[in-house]
Amino acid sequence: MPNYIAFHKPYGVLSQFTGEEEQKTLADYGLPKNVYAAGRLDKDSEGLLILSDDGPFIKDLLDPENAHERVYWAQIEGNPDEKTLDTLANGVLIKNYKTKPCRVTRLSPQPEFTPREPAIRMRKNIPTTWIKITLTEGKNRQVRRMTAAVGLPTLRLIRQRVGNLCLKNLPQGEWQITDKASIIP
Repeated sequence: MPNYIAFHKPYGVLSQFTGEEEQKTLADYGLPKNVYAAGRLDKDSEGLLILSDDGPFIKDLLDPENAHERVYWAQIEGNPDEKTLDTLANGVLIKNYKTKPCRVTRLSPQPEFTPREPAIRMRKNIPTTWIKITLTEGKNRQVRRMTAAVGLPTLRLIRQRVGNLCLKNLPQGEWQITDKASIIP
């Protein structure tokens, strides 16, 4: 019987089971054997990571043709106006590639999370804003590159949803068994 796992990946953890001697990896969290990450979250990002030993499921989830949504909450430096949010939503050029249209909204009220270790960079004279970005593609460091392209560097990035499965209140560094239908029907 295949395994489907929701893991709340902390900041600083690689989305793989091996790494250099000093690096934190998925192997540090007591996950079942023979599961693999369905996609990646870079070391500097946090949030929902799906793992499974069901290869066809992973292929289906990651295939851009299937357009399974991924929802990210990004804390950005600055206070974007509606025109800037529309620019992000319509697609921006990153590394000679124009991103697909997506949904971008300002989170209201602004969420509060426990401070990250190490703390994010804060500037006294520059506000920060949390935005929600819903993508159907997953290019390397895409959200960070998109926000940088419009002059709003990402300070903290938390993936909230993959397909239909939400992070909800799963504590950082914890995982739980789920089922395929909870992720993609």
